[in-house]
Amino acid sequence: MKESAFVQPRHGAAQENEACRNSRFHFDLWFYFTLQNWVLDFGRPIAMIVLPLEWFPLNKPSAGDYFHMAYNVITPFILLKLIERSPKTLPRSMVYICIIMFVMGASIHLVGDSVNHRLIFSGYQLHLSVRENPIIQNLKPETLIDSFELLYYYDEYLGHSMWYIPFFLILCIYFSGCFIPCKEEQQRIPMAALLLIGPSSLYYWYLVTEGQIFILFIFTFFALMALVMHQKRKGLLMDSNGRFLFYSFIITLVLIALWVGWLWNDKILRKKYPGIIYIPEPWAFYTLHMSSLHSPKGESI
Repeated sequence: MKESAFVQPRHGAAQENEACRNSRFHFDLWFYFTLQNWVLDFGRPIAMIVLPLEWFPLNKPSAGDYFHMAYNVITPFILLKLIERSPKTLPRSMVYICIIMFVMGASIHLVGDSVNHRLIFSGYQLHLSVRENPIIQNLKPETLIDSFELLYYYDEYLGHSMWYIPFFLILCIYFSGCFIPCKEEQQRIPMAALLLIGPSSLYYWYLVTEGQIFILFIFTFFALMALVMHQKRKGLLMDSNGRFLFYSFIITLVLIALWVGWLWNDKILRKKYPGIIYIPEPWAFYTLHMSSLHSPKGESI
């Protein structure tokens, strides 16, 4: 009995040390996560523009589609690896459901986005609504316009919702396990995290603005703030991974504010994005103001 009572504190100390060790900054996973986000998500429309059209005919998958397919496999894998490294046991069933919904939503978006970007080569203008686009207005019979609006719904609404809601929910679940009592882990944020925080924040800015998910993002940020305050009352503080994610979200909010302030008086984009929340999409800005700079004859690409 005495030996058992003596061993138990050692076991508890070992568990605490293990938790501290698991809470160290996961540079490898965050680096791969940030890199693949930039290359496979942000880079896929760029690949469609830069690579010759002859390599990827309009009736076949484009380079961007293959990027999207890779993203749909690699992103959930990295998210699962992040969950595995959490020092806290997290609800596995919720994580699996989120991953399944994420893959389904991203796959729906893949099809809609693929067709949508091919329409750009035919003169479709992203800063206009479906019915306001000249190439859509000329369709016969007119019921085809309804089909394109359905495609737009799958792309911009259903696909985005089933993609981004599980994505941010998984980040919240992961963040809930990023609190430890190890004071030494709170001294400073690692240099590796500082190097990644800029690219990570800039990608989240692109994700929120292009995906039109500001409300989802701000509610996620409020949830993270609530977790921070709740855990602080329990004597727990964010580890390096938690601070990296939390600070990235703060910088993202600053970038969104700067973006909106810059385009505040753009009348055309104001018409495309009516309502109280005005956050233009970067690619809509591109097709409106910059596409002619890269087109040899000034036409939309």
